[in-house]
Amino acid sequence: MNSYLAAAIQMTSVPDLSSNLAQAEELIDVAARKGALLVGLPENFSFMGEEKDKLAQAEVIGKETQIFLKKMAQRYQVSIIGGGFPVPSDDVDKVFNTASLIDSNGEELLSYRKVHLFDVNVPDGNTYRESTTVMAGKELPPVYSSKQLGNIGLSVCYDVRFPEVYRHLSKEGADVMFVPAAFTAFTGKYHWKVLLQARAIENTCYIIAPAQTGIHYNRRQTHGHAMIVDPWGVILADAGEQPGVAIAEINPARIEQVRRQMPSLEHRVF
Repeated sequence: MNSYLAAAIQMTSVPDLSSNLAQAEELIDVAARKGALLVGLPENFSFMGEEKDKLAQAEVIGKETQIFLKKMAQRYQVSIIGGGFPVPSDDVDKVFNTASLIDSNGEELLSYRKVHLFDVNVPDGNTYRESTTVMAGKELPPVYSSKQLGNIGLSVCYDVRFPEVYRHLSKEGADVMFVPAAFTAFTGKYHWKVLLQARAIENTCYIIAPAQTGIHYNRRQTHGHAMIVDPWGVILADAGEQPGVAIAEINPARIEQVRRQMPSLEHRVF
């Protein structure tokens, strides 16, 4: 693989599919115009609303999102990670939170169903029960090997708190790992940056983390700060707190350099 630019998109998604897809296209256009070849969209980019509303519209959201991702990849000639959207399951009361990698020909290369579901009572008073409408995936995330873009691994949001997921991706050869998220504002303030840096450092890989930001519906507020982190843990780009795009270079020579300087992957005992 050669060096290339990657983009982590930051959005404020709402409970309206059309509005969200329009916002996503604007930001994909920005990323493509700046030269990005690999573009990541955050978790819930196509719909962010009440769980019951997501479930009721899941079939339409899933279908339209997949069509949108393929169309955008072809139109802008980029590879796109759709960072988490509902896809119906066999259980009519639950969906899979699914991330997909689409290449510039509009072909799906990878698909991953989020394994770790966010069932948490956050100290700010908000309670989240993702498992009420989402069925957990059963398989570890896959890695796709690309001559142009490197070895790409997928994860989704809450997965970032489970380092074994990323060690698995590392063992499968990933050198670029995606963490598309809708991190809560409260937990993000304390944990978002340090978790992303930890995953990058311990696996000596690039972390690309598209994010949701701002106030979405009711009291739901997300942290923002979509980031790209290099294998040494250096934050190369940070989108701040407004919708936008974080863009940085993915450089294979940097991966090799860091792995020479800190060959921790070779020193693993267990």
